[in-house]
Amino acid sequence: MSKILLVDDDLYIRELYLEILTDAGYEVEMAVDGKEGFEKIVEGGYDLILLDVMMPYLDGIGILRKLEDERPKKSNGPIILLTNLAYDPVIKEATQRGAAACLYKAEMNPDEFLKTISEYIKK
Repeated sequence: MSKILLVDDDLYIRELYLEILTDAGYEVEMAVDGKEGFEKIVEGGYDLILLDVMMPYLDGIGILRKLEDERPKKSNGPIILLTNLAYDPVIKEATQRGAAACLYKAEMNPDEFLKTISEYIKK
């Protein structure tokens, strides 16, 4: 079973994605802010990381920056940024810092979301 880390401060989004992903057969761990998310990413062992851009304590770009200096103990799969911002410089910086893709939360239905996830994870 593939293991996904979902890092998002929005409770509704976490619950929605948790339901979609677990129903599709994925194992999901969650982090409620950037600080907790970074700690879990550094521990490692995830097949995929879904990372929100805007969060308290440490945002998604901040996490990507910190990962350049602090490598995870166990390797992780790709990081996919989750955002409602269609702000090109943020997306550009995220991909330059190692994000594999960016998903716009408001534009995806569950089927599209799962299809995209499956493209980045080996089940």
